[in-house]
Amino acid sequence: MTVLASPPRSAARTGTAFAVASMTCVQLGLAVSVGLAGQIGALGVAWLRLAWAGLILVVLAHPAVTATVRSAVGRLTRRATPPAGRAGRPISRSGLIGAVALGVVTAGVTLLFMLAVARLPLGTASALEFLGPLGVAVFRGRRLLWPLLAGVGVLLLTSPWHGDVDLLGVAYALGAAVCWAAYILLTQHVGDEVSGIRGLAISMPVAGLVATLVAAPSAIGMLTPQMVLTGLFLAVLLPVVPFVLEFLALRRLTTAAFGTLMSLEPAIAVLVGFGLLHQAPGWAALAGIALVVTAGVGAERAGAR
Repeated sequence: MTVLASPPRSAARTGTAFAVASMTCVQLGLAVSVGLAGQIGALGVAWLRLAWAGLILVVLAHPAVTATVRSAVGRLTRRATPPAGRAGRPISRSGLIGAVALGVVTAGVTLLFMLAVARLPLGTASALEFLGPLGVAVFRGRRLLWPLLAGVGVLLLTSPWHGDVDLLGVAYALGAAVCWAAYILLTQHVGDEVSGIRGLAISMPVAGLVATLVAAPSAIGMLTPQMVLTGLFLAVLLPVVPFVLEFLALRRLTTAAFGTLMSLEPAIAVLVGFGLLHQAPGWAALAGIALVVTAGVGAERAGAR
């Protein structure tokens, strides 16, 4: 009988370090984005990040992009030259539509979350956004304890009894949560249909194009060369480097371990917000974030895939 061994401790420690570094890069990128948003607006910052990220992915995955363009031209001229998918097979119509939809929701989660952090503390916005993947994990695990904990956490985070909650900021964060849930489901679908780099080669340029259509008209007039370069730095910090670090972490960790670690991201957001943005959460907000993190850890360990 063959026994599947768990990852060795050294690999698990390395994977943990990669996962924590990935989450830290994300939150550092968001903290820097908050500062830049004061100059070109929250949507302008999201646009710069996504536009640069799309261009970077085009450069890194140019064979896949070339194949995709050939596919589009081939279909227009009725020649059967679809882009290659997993193991060299053509990308199915379902896979192509999924990759485009993934690009749209990637733009949605980025644009909405930047609007949220312009109105809410970073830790609060991150915890509310985390309800998206938490909802997916809860649905798969089908346990009611975790959504109840998360619900209490959201009440403590927003403290509606004080009457000063920014409802629009909360709505933006919850919209980002819905987009993040869709992102998870579409990522699995695209991953089943298309090899990873080819899927990103389609989705990230689409995300950049959507962000350009939404945000560029209002922000392009305020751009300076320094802001453009800052946008390039942000695109590398978020999402390019986190993608690479998460990929390296997933090669060394079990799915449950990786999901559990990623559930800690709202807590990391609190630390980064406190250290870089001087956002000191109250005790109620800290308790709310702790409950959301606990619900995320529990749901991830009870869920599947």
